[in-house]
Amino acid sequence: MVSERNPCSKHVCVIGAGPSGLVAARELRKEGHTAIVLEQNYDIGGQWLYEPRVENEHPLGKNDTLKVHSSMYASLRLTSPREIMGFSDFPFLIKKGRDMRRFPGHKELLLYLRDFVEWFKLGDMIRFNTKVEYVGMLDFVKFGKEKWIVRSKDIKRDEKSIEEVFDAVIVATGHYSQPRLPNIKGMDSWRSKQMHSHIYRIPDPFRNEVVVVVGNSLSGTDISMELVGVAKEIHLSAKSLEITEGLSKVLSKHKKHLLLHPQVESLREDGRVLFVDGSWVIADSIIYCTGYSYSFPFLDTKGMVVIDDDRVGPLFEHTFPPSLAPSLSFVGIPRKIIGFPFFESQAKWIAQVLSGKRTLPSWEDMMESIKVFYKSRDIEGIPKHNTHDICSFEYCEKYGDYCDFPHLEEWRKELCLAALRNSFANLETYRDSWDDDELVQEAHLSPHFTQLGPEAFDM
Repeated sequence: MVSERNPCSKHVCVIGAGPSGLVAARELRKEGHTAIVLEQNYDIGGQWLYEPRVENEHPLGKNDTLKVHSSMYASLRLTSPREIMGFSDFPFLIKKGRDMRRFPGHKELLLYLRDFVEWFKLGDMIRFNTKVEYVGMLDFVKFGKEKWIVRSKDIKRDEKSIEEVFDAVIVATGHYSQPRLPNIKGMDSWRSKQMHSHIYRIPDPFRNEVVVVVGNSLSGTDISMELVGVAKEIHLSAKSLEITEGLSKVLSKHKKHLLLHPQVESLREDGRVLFVDGSWVIADSIIYCTGYSYSFPFLDTKGMVVIDDDRVGPLFEHTFPPSLAPSLSFVGIPRKIIGFPFFESQAKWIAQVLSGKRTLPSWEDMMESIKVFYKSRDIEGIPKHNTHDICSFEYCEKYGDYCDFPHLEEWRKELCLAALRNSFANLETYRDSWDDDELVQEAHLSPHFTQLGPEAFDM
């Protein structure tokens, strides 16, 4: 799929200055495009820009528009070791005077992203405090020849909205902000406190309370373990009672305060939470750790891109909508992958397609590929809302071949798997105790870690 056309510079709008937006900006500039990154917050980072003030956010995320983007809680630490997290040409180095742990807190990753911006001199491409209100086609001429109008507003200056025209738009707004809620009978009439983990920050507000945590995913177990030292009781509700060895150890250790239940059946006005096995508890609070939905409220594609039960589509390889490609694309949609390298390969591919170095398949071929992919997910029994959960090194490598992005190093794959195995076996301690030192040493001696030279440590 290599085009012989001369590269052609495009004027591109990137929406969001989180990891995927930043690497998109870098790749666009490397390909000779001009790019503007519009960021609603006062700094880069996206999800990694911690926001402690959540008082004005609806506890269940039911505002017309979210007031808080980040869902990070104060104590959050990475679930993957830093060695695997870095972009291909910018390792996530340990730096003196900062959080030097292998599984550091969220602030350390934000500092890494700031280092990335400084190293590649991306700062002048970013407009902060800029809320994108509308993105739509200015003139739908023919396949691949659209122009896009972007209306945005400086939220600090409270000035009138401005409209700008771009050759292409890259949506890089992330997918961990819009709460995904279960449908539980009695939710609307339950009188006690309910909230989504989107606005959970610290455990203190739950002191001496009986708390039900719905969902035993990463955030659900993290928050439950943090509440053990504060709340009177924590009742963890899970879809399945077949749990990992690590969670079983935690429940055994804290069996007086942390109890496992099946799914919630209903909520009663007297404060009771009923579970599907007939058991119940009177609770003071419920925290829904039930994940997030994709949301692009600013985007008007005339129905050519829709969100159906968290399936964003149709998207060719989770990136290009066939009817609007390549002028509209998405970076950061896939989940359950080693994110930073994958998003880098997405950004590189998009930038090369826009410059003419690469060409996309025909509309018919892209749509057929999407149809085949959807059918494969159905055959595997994967729910529609898990469409973008990849869970495959092989897919990531095949994807990178679109733009000659290097395959994942074997040590990176093995470190990822080692961390997963350790978390399954030792949920409470895996971030601070491990047995993969030989792999870590291999990583540190690899070209990925040595490519920048010693000056990178002194930034």
